Amino acid sequence: MKNLILASTSKYRKELLERLGHQFECISPNVDEDQFKDIIKDPIELAQRLGFEKAKAVSEKYKDSIIIGSDQLAECDGVFLSKPQNFENAFKQLRFLNDKEHRLITSFTVFSDGDFITKTNITTLKMRNLTDSQLETYIKQDTPYDCAGSYKLELHGISLFERIETTDQSAIIGLPLIELANVLNSLDILTPPSLDMFINKKDK
Repeated sequence: MKNLILASTSKYRKELLERLGHQFECISPNVDEDQFKDIIKDPIELAQRLGFEKAKAVSEKYKDSIIIGSDQLAECDGVFLSKPQNFENAFKQLRFLNDKEHRLITSFTVFSDGDFITKTNITTLKMRNLTDSQLETYIKQDTPYDCAGSYKLELHGISLFERIETTDQSAIIGLPLIELANVLNSLDILTPPSLDMFINKKDK
C-alpha cells in the first residue's frame, strides 16, 4: 500500500485523519497562500485552489505517495475570514458574524499517480445575537486564534450558534472525513482498515 501523507501541520486535521485508522505522515506544504488570496475572489474557488496547491507542492517531492491537501475559510457577505491570530481580531470577526448567517467552506484535494480528486464541503451557520461581553467571555474560554471565523464548535463555540446545516460535522473542524473516506476507498486505501492490515503489521 502507498504511503499516506497529510500536506499540513494543523493539529486539528491530524487528529481528524487519525480517526480513519491509517498510518500517515504530516508534511508542511510551504505554500504562499497570500498570492492566491489576492487574485481569487470566489471563496469556493479559493478554498479549492489552496487545497490543490498544498497537495501538489508535497506530491512533487513524494511522487509515489498519496497526498491530502486541504483548506478552509469562512465567508460572510463577500468577506473572507481567515485565522484571527489574536484576541482583538477574533473579537472583530465574531462581532461581524454576530446575528448573521455565514458559510464555512472546507475543500480537500487528493493526489495519486499524477492524478487528483477535489471535493468541497459547505456548511451554513447562523450565529445567535450575542452581547460584546458574551463574545469576549467565549474568546477567553476557547482562544480560537488559529480557527477561521474565530470559533471552535468542538468546544464552547457550539453555544454561539442558533443553527448549523452541514452534511459532515468533521468538515467544520477542518477535514470532511466522510467524503475523504470515500475517495481513499476508491484509491484502494480501505477505510476502516482491514483486520489483515493489523495482523501484517504485528508480524513485521
